[in-house]
Amino acid sequence: MALDGIVNVNSLFTLALFLGIVNADPSNPSYTLVSKNNGSSSCLAPSFVAEDLIAYHVYSFSSFLFSSLIASALKQAIKTNGGGVGGQATRPTNVMVVHVNSVVLRIGILACACGSVFGCVFLMLGLVNLVQIKLGVLACRDFYTLAACVPLLVLVPLALVLYICIILHASTS
Repeated sequence: MALDGIVNVNSLFTLALFLGIVNADPSNPSYTLVSKNNGSSSCLAPSFVAEDLIAYHVYSFSSFLFSSLIASALKQAIKTNGGGVGGQATRPTNVMVVHVNSVVLRIGILACACGSVFGCVFLMLGLVNLVQIKLGVLACRDFYTLAACVPLLVLVPLALVLYICIILHASTS
């Protein structure tokens, strides 16, 4: 079930990645919304922010894909390693006994978790760049830019720290 959850969550994040790329068009000035207080051209995002946005999205997609592929491989190894003839259980009940190398399973789950964590970090950085393209750079300290970025930069790392602690605790106990 945990491996199914990893694949499902990574799929949702991958969808978010593509929505972020579609919504980021720095060449069209009608998409760039800079506050009236900081309407100067110095608050507009420079071109490297858009380049970083695309790079972070590619890194994030690669990390989520890595994590999903490892999770799928672990699921397949568990399914095909069912024992008995033709994958049937060797016991008369409907419970399938699976012999899995616990060290490999733990390493695989840690690899999935690392891929998901890196994917989330790169997605967060890409979203910060998207906000800078749409609302202005962080250096201008515009209210709307800060209101969009501060919760993102506080809540996502906090959630990732909790996720890492839970995964490490689960893999060591």
